[in-house]
Amino acid sequence: QLQLVESGGGLVQPGGSLRLSCVVSGRIGDDYYTIGWFRQAPGKEREGVACITLGDGTNYADSVKGRFTISRDSGKNTVYLQIDNLVPEDTAVYYCAASDVPIVLVNPPEAYAYWGQGTQVTVSS
Repeated sequence: QLQLVESGGGLVQPGGSLRLSCVVSGRIGDDYYTIGWFRQAPGKEREGVACITLGDGTNYADSVKGRFTISRDSGKNTVYLQIDNLVPEDTAVYYCAASDVPIVLVNPPEAYAYWGQGTQVTVSS
């Protein structure tokens, strides 16, 4: 069973930065294909914000382009989400997820089969 573990969340002031990490237990291309980052704010639906494909292609939701950067360290089996210039609207639980099919889009969440437990990001002064 593929496992994903997120970390790096916390309380940050507006304008600050965070780097979230997602450690994946499986083998890219064998056990999973695309890794996506999602977030869910209270009372809102889960939305995809970024994904990185088997070939290291990346896609972002329009709402986060220019502030979010997804990257991978294959040697550490880790996918990162760098978030810059944080705003209160970024407050949410952030999840990473893995697809078991070779998709290239960050949405919909239903396309991803495996999920981590989430890490809370709170942006407040």
